[in-house]
Amino acid sequence: MKFLLAFLFVAAVSADVSHILKGGPDADAPILKQSLDIGVDGSYQFNYETGNGISAQETGSLKNVGAENEAQVAQGSAQWTAPDGTPIQLTYIADENGFQPQGAHLPTPPPVPEAILRALEYIRQHPPKPDTRR
Repeated sequence: MKFLLAFLFVAAVSADVSHILKGGPDADAPILKQSLDIGVDGSYQFNYETGNGISAQETGSLKNVGAENEAQVAQGSAQWTAPDGTPIQLTYIADENGFQPQGAHLPTPPPVPEAILRALEYIRQHPPKPDTRR
């Protein structure tokens, strides 16, 4: 349950829904399709689609049930249109390694400068020697 709440928080923060909350034309979009299936084993599946082109689907389950490293895992996708008219497509995996979103609209880090790449390669080829001064 904590994971689902965390996911919903991340999804709400990730999506700019201010135009919906202000009572714009999307505020009364009808729900065209919606389903939810929750298993007794902790697995679940949901999907929905609205009249204004928003849709999402997700499946999740428990991983390593009963073990010390038990984790809730999920994967899914969502589609909507940004306020500027850009179509947004988001896919994600959420597991013991965190939330891992993918989408063309997400910011990407700048490339690593060539000098840094050369320095890292030098370090890889010349690992530090162990300290023997004891």
